[in-house]
Amino acid sequence: MISQASKRVASGIFATGLGLIAFGVLIFLLPVLFAAIAAIFFCVMGFGACVTALKIYITQRAIDKQIRREDNESSGYRENVRIKTEQ
Repeated sequence: MISQASKRVASGIFATGLGLIAFGVLIFLLPVLFAAIAAIFFCVMGFGACVTALKIYITQRAIDKQIRREDNESSGYRENVRIKTEQ
């Protein structure tokens, strides 16, 4: 049973090695194509990260507004109200 498992692991590692060699040869032969693919990948991932960051920022801003609104309602304080005192 252990012998069979080790054979499968060895064959998997060998197949992975061959795949990596083939991928390396393709990159060597077609560097412009793979550079373009990498550039597209990084641009898409960067755009996704920016969108996610904006969503988090907007959601957090809405939560902060809600918390401030609840605090103002409970304390009796009103926004845009000025109290004038005579001196």
